[in-house]
Amino acid sequence: MTFAGGLAHAQIEKPSTPTPGAAKPSQSVPKPVAEPGPQAVPGFWDPRRRPDRPDLSRLSVIRFLTETDYPPFNFTGPDGNPAGFNVDLARMICDEIKVTCTIQMRRFETLVDAITSNRGDAIIASLAVTPQLRAKLDFSDPYYRAPARFVSRKDSVMREVRPEFLEGRKVGVIGGTSHEAYLKAMFTDAELHAYPNDETLRTALRRGEVDFIFGDAISLAFWINGTDSGDCCVFSGGPFVESRYFGEGVGIAVRKGNDLLRQAMNWALFRLWEKGRYTDLWLRYFSVSPF
Repeated sequence: MTFAGGLAHAQIEKPSTPTPGAAKPSQSVPKPVAEPGPQAVPGFWDPRRRPDRPDLSRLSVIRFLTETDYPPFNFTGPDGNPAGFNVDLARMICDEIKVTCTIQMRRFETLVDAITSNRGDAIIASLAVTPQLRAKLDFSDPYYRAPARFVSRKDSVMREVRPEFLEGRKVGVIGGTSHEAYLKAMFTDAELHAYPNDETLRTALRRGEVDFIFGDAISLAFWINGTDSGDCCVFSGGPFVESRYFGEGVGIAVRKGNDLLRQAMNWALFRLWEKGRYTDLWLRYFSVSPF
């Protein structure tokens, strides 16, 4: 899933980058404007599978690492301190566990080495769970995913998008991505048009050169809600979350074998969701739902 194109640093991937090509979210967080109807808040936890509470007394401090410039997930706040969705979630986890935490910002490509060399305890930086990274790190349960969705102009909205509905319709996608591969496999009767980047893809939709575009829903949600879209477009249909194409999700990474910390993260994340605090955080950052 891609909203930070080109950030597939060796075997490190952003949750939004299973393949290179998509653009990073806008550097400025757009003013929240709620979309019509009830907001969709994703749920990644099964209430029937409550994680056991680990021995939290064995944790004295957690050194979180995050990245420097990936708004709205990570960025430097007006006071010079770390800010963003991931940072706020880390602070909520620390509050739930009732342990002292630090949050250090580092360049994304240095995060894995920092953890493996014991310069931090946990990475909370929109890190996609991949088989390559599982060989180096252990992960908490996913705390979000970046689904794929279709976007259309406002005068051509579809409540549901099925392969047969797009027969002969022009669909834009970034070439060489998992989103293109998914369309080629599942929407075989659509007329696909590949574009080199998000800017050209979205411009094609605005100009009516294509009927739909397909890509990372989180990036698209911020575009729809931002000024660059010119209020032209909306989501059509619901999310696509097939892990084969769009990844396992985003987790908190810890050093291999650090089961206590991994279990503490799982316990705290479940508790935050159960109490409604995760939902509140999600709504604060995602006024147009990617789901």
